[in-house]
Amino acid sequence: MKTNHWCDHLVLILGALFMLFPIWLIFASSTHDSATILKEGLQLLPGEKMFEIYEKAWTQSQGFSNNVTAKTMIINSMIMGVGFAAGKIVISLCAAYALVYFRLPYASAWFWLIFITLLLPLEVRIIPSYEVVSSLGMLNSFSGLIIPLIASATATFFFRQFFKTIPDELLEAAQLDNAGPVRFLFDILLPLSKTMMAAIFIIMFVVGWNQYLWPIMMTTDESYNTMVMGIKQILSNINETPKPQYNYAFAMVILAMLPPVLVVIIFQRWFVKGLVESEK
Repeated sequence: MKTNHWCDHLVLILGALFMLFPIWLIFASSTHDSATILKEGLQLLPGEKMFEIYEKAWTQSQGFSNNVTAKTMIINSMIMGVGFAAGKIVISLCAAYALVYFRLPYASAWFWLIFITLLLPLEVRIIPSYEVVSSLGMLNSFSGLIIPLIASATATFFFRQFFKTIPDELLEAAQLDNAGPVRFLFDILLPLSKTMMAAIFIIMFVVGWNQYLWPIMMTTDESYNTMVMGIKQILSNINETPKPQYNYAFAMVILAMLPPVLVVIIFQRWFVKGLVESEK
């Protein structure tokens, strides 16, 4: 048993190191000047210019026509990620609540109609979605980046399955206490759904943070650039300059990874608990 125990941990450690090694290469290389990277390639050990390079990436505009920095793009990505996740949670929770606790005609048919939308990803409906957003005057705005994408069949499915596991006795007790639908939702369902909301928030935040196609279609103003858009543009500009600033590009990649990692670390316990509870 002890041998198997140590073998399991060894496999996990090796797997973690295998996954983290490329990230370490990017971080270590980002702390060297561009000449060292061009001459010697990726670096295994950190250099002496870490604070200088990351301060430059954070405060100075590199390769953008406007005064767009990593700070600006991280704020834009945070607004989109949080708005994306919060909007999906609110819409999906209300939809699942209506499907489970209200006597809607053809409720099952409505649910499967919502679920079928998973077969229509963003890439399929990008043109009509763009036309609608454009006609509403929502281009180059955070509302245009967030609102059209907040409907989620996946989150609706998870909330629906979770609500079905809640005992009917709670609803009967609420009715005996003269609690209406709104009070039942806020006083009973929402406290019970905290772990589920945390799990869905993490998933949807990462999805919103990594969006590239939708922001690049909805915005032409660089002040709305997200980190993913900025990294793509910087990597495209590298080949057009006589002295490519790989260190700056690597620093942007590391900065782009930090917020999603922090969100996962902070909500990790709730994330696992929410997934386990949803399977009961």
